[in-house]
Amino acid sequence: MPARPELQVPRALALLYSGAQQPVLAALFGIEREVAASLAAGLDHHIAHTRLAWWREECERCARGEARHPLTRELGAAFASRPAVLAGLAGLVDAATWDLAQVTFATRAELAGYCERWSAALAEPLAAHAAPGLDGARVRALGRSLHELELLMNLVPDARRGRLRLPLDELESAHAAPHSLAAASWPAALAELVRARHRSARTALASSIAALAPDAQAPLRALLVWAAVVSAHSRRLERDLPRSAAPGEYRAPLDGWRAWRAARRAQRNRLQLPG
Repeated sequence: MPARPELQVPRALALLYSGAQQPVLAALFGIEREVAASLAAGLDHHIAHTRLAWWREECERCARGEARHPLTRELGAAFASRPAVLAGLAGLVDAATWDLAQVTFATRAELAGYCERWSAALAEPLAAHAAPGLDGARVRALGRSLHELELLMNLVPDARRGRLRLPLDELESAHAAPHSLAAASWPAALAELVRARHRSARTALASSIAALAPDAQAPLRALLVWAAVVSAHSRRLERDLPRSAAPGEYRAPLDGWRAWRAARRAQRNRLQLPG
């Protein structure tokens, strides 16, 4: 969730290069932050559920063109002629509800569904506004891989909050106890599992970008900058294994340069990411 500082740098850089999409992206990020505030440490559980229930209703109102909150009203105005594009916005609430309950993923299919709900709420509306004719299934695949990488970037802090971002069946196959994800250094089998997941998600992300129509990259520049920076963080974290990443280690001194280079290549429809 974006309230965590480890997720803010790629989002800030995406916003910087969002151009005409900036109002839509800023509204989406703002809604994501408001929903994530329901997970704040120390917040009464009843209040958290009440907030999430209100935001679920608000997301549904937004998809009907009846938004009340300033952020959803701004987002709704951008989709005034086709509010149904925002039908997946409540996926942010679905994900937050899952996290509040600290429900674990039993299988990869459950994790993929979680990431797809996020994509339907954030990545797909942004893409639909930037490139209305784009195939939604390709954007969903891109968003799913992007969010899985974000989860992998934050395995340790999330595990310390009681949220496991790897499926239980995969942890069992690696003979890794769930609590070991919160450790400063991981056993060899767990480190290899995390390494494989980083590589798989990056490969899927790169393939999704390569599968875009030749002229689709320029309008999707913000999303692709975001993907490029997250992919770079993933490679850096993988290199540090088996040492797990501590909060704050997601930053890289060349992020601004990477974002600029990705934006320039996307504008020319020539961005390619390494797997």
